[in-house]
Amino acid sequence: VQLQASGGGLVQAGDSLKLSCEASGRPFSNYAMGWFRQAPGKEREFVAAISRSGRKTGYADSVKGRFTISRDNAKNTVYLQMDTLKPEDTAVYYCAADFAYGSGSLYYTPHVGDYDYWGQGTQVTVSS
Repeated sequence: VQLQASGGGLVQAGDSLKLSCEASGRPFSNYAMGWFRQAPGKEREFVAAISRSGRKTGYADSVKGRFTISRDNAKNTVYLQMDTLKPEDTAVYYCAADFAYGSGSLYYTPHVGDYDYWGQGTQVTVSS
C-alpha cells in the first residue's frame, strides 16, 4: 500500500486544518487506518485510528474532542479534521495502514508497531 498524506500547513492557535491520506495499491477496506505525529526530539505518538468499516474510532486523550478521524472507502482516503488547534499540536503528521482483514470490521490499534505501511508525513505548524 502506498500512502500519500496532504493538507498540512501553518495556522494560528484556534484554527482548523483537515489532513487527507490517499491509499493505493491494495484494497483499502482491508486496512485499519491511523494518524500519528512526531514533534522534534520526541517519539512518534498515536493521534487517532479508525476501523476498516469506519464504525469504530479511537483518539489520544490530548486530541479527544478536537480531532475527528473519518474514511471514505470509495475514495481510498482517510481524513483527520483538526479543530481548535494548539501550539502543542505542531508536528509532522503521518498516516499509517494496518492490514486488518480477518480481525473484524471494528478493529483498530493505537500501537505504532502494529502498522504495516506509512505515508511520508505532512507538517502541521500552529503558532500562538
